[in-house]
Amino acid sequence: MRTGIDVPDRRGRTGLDRHGRDLTGNPRVRILDVQVLSCDWSVLRKTTFEYRHGDGHWSREQRETYDRGDGATLLLHNAARGTVLLTRQFRLPAYVNGHPDGMLIEAAAGLLDGDTAEEAIRREAAEETGRTVGEVEHVFDAYMSPGSVTERLHFFAAPYESTTPQPGETRGLADEGEDIEVLELPFPTALAMIRGGEIADAKTIMLLQWAALDGPFKRAGCST
Repeated sequence: MRTGIDVPDRRGRTGLDRHGRDLTGNPRVRILDVQVLSCDWSVLRKTTFEYRHGDGHWSREQRETYDRGDGATLLLHNAARGTVLLTRQFRLPAYVNGHPDGMLIEAAAGLLDGDTAEEAIRREAAEETGRTVGEVEHVFDAYMSPGSVTERLHFFAAPYESTTPQPGETRGLADEGEDIEVLELPFPTALAMIRGGEIADAKTIMLLQWAALDGPFKRAGCST
């Protein structure tokens, strides 16, 4: 009996090897086999498929995909104050891959975990920043690392009230080991931190650039 296939894994899932087998949207792709390599919390699969190239010939390929579920992220902004509300927390993968201390400055984000994207981002905003979000704007969706990670991230933006974070204010779920610092930054400072490398998180960079080009700070001349 195989965990996650015949018997439930620790998240109660079975049939994880069937994911992707019934895809028919691309006639140039034939899925031949799906193997589950790991299913601890996320799922690592190896898929064997045939692909028809532009010149007509078929080749057999294998790819590993990491499935952690889809997620949502939110840029909290206050146009009147000219500020954005971000977080800072430790990220082990960044730390082991060259980030000086692993403490990344980010927009609030999290996995959907069965909720809609809007429900999830309201939950994450409350958990990570302590703010209750009103009306949200859906900005765009994006695949963040399509060569190996299946995750599709839903991007949102919303205004926040002008309550300044207290010095040392931290948020997050203690039972998940979260220790999240809340940061309020002037928007031009946040943009400068992208250029200087202090903000190196992709989703946050994308949201800040959107805010400058098409979002709440477009008319403020902050995009230059």
